[in-house]
Amino acid sequence: MRWIIGWSLAGIGALALGPANARDNSTGAVQAASAQAYAAQYAQPQSAFDRYKTYLAAKARSQGVRESTIQAVMPTLDVNSRVIELDRAQRPTSTSYDDRPPAFGGYLERHITTSLINRGQARYSSHWNRLYRIQSLYGVDPSVIMAIYGKETSYGSVTGGFDLLEVLASLAYEGRRRALFENEFVAAMKLLDLGVRRWQLKGSYAGATGYPQFMPSVVLRLRQDGDGDGFADVWRSEDDAFASIANYLRDAGWKRGIPWGVPVRIPATLNRAAIQSKVRAPRCPAVFRRHSRWLTVREWRSLGVVPTGRGLPDAELATLMETPGGYAPAYLLTENYYAILDYNCSNYYALTIGLLANAIAAG
Repeated sequence: MRWIIGWSLAGIGALALGPANARDNSTGAVQAASAQAYAAQYAQPQSAFDRYKTYLAAKARSQGVRESTIQAVMPTLDVNSRVIELDRAQRPTSTSYDDRPPAFGGYLERHITTSLINRGQARYSSHWNRLYRIQSLYGVDPSVIMAIYGKETSYGSVTGGFDLLEVLASLAYEGRRRALFENEFVAAMKLLDLGVRRWQLKGSYAGATGYPQFMPSVVLRLRQDGDGDGFADVWRSEDDAFASIANYLRDAGWKRGIPWGVPVRIPATLNRAAIQSKVRAPRCPAVFRRHSRWLTVREWRSLGVVPTGRGLPDAELATLMETPGGYAPAYLLTENYYAILDYNCSNYYALTIGLLANAIAAG
């Protein structure tokens, strides 16, 4: 799951920050006194979490978060045990992988539903003018944007109701991925400094927020103004969310005018050992283990791997992924599939997005 100021579609140069609070007028001495007063509040903390909050406050302060924001947020934070429970339930129970990966069929049937397709097609049609402009600006296929929106939040209906600051503080305190969640907590505090309201900062138990389900650091870095009102509101504006998702994918390497992948037929004579990738991915190795080495489409054709879909030029590089139960025996995947993987590093997720996008665009 990535994010600050964007170009307004109403005109180049429009800032996407929104109404920022006025900067504190306190002198350095007053700031220091406030920090000391806050530290004194926890001089004899009642719990380990109180001590940890003092540390989080210092970290936020060192990264420029306003003292007024710190004072408003920190005393109200509590550990959310439900968040920690849900996070622990998601941990993998084994690091071993079967040599024969499971089929995709059952997952795709559960996640590419008639309801999801129909609602995606309706929004695709009603937002087409804005989506077309977003495509012109970012180069990203609008149906992929819509598929991500549908998959992440069921088209805005399920965005998460957890208090984001509490989620991030709890996950950081728990410690499994402390550095990640401490940085995201500070990023969320910076969003408050920029004028985002605390009540807006709701999200999932994993810390994702808004229609695109971005982490706070991604909101800061990549959110965009898609409706031209001068403010990138990924919590209430669908058009801003669409532009922000497009910006994310472009930042992740999306290539204009190329599909995410196409289904292919595989010959019985295919030498799988010869096309096996020798590269071990530093991130999500089990995900990329399913992919072959990269060859041009022309080279794949010479091996008897024949695309049954259109849109891949012969000179385009692609990797082969066999997909038992995935509507086709295999797909040739492009750099754009990898951009989707950057959003969520799972072949089940990325293939779902690609196939849902195809279904939405076909409507």
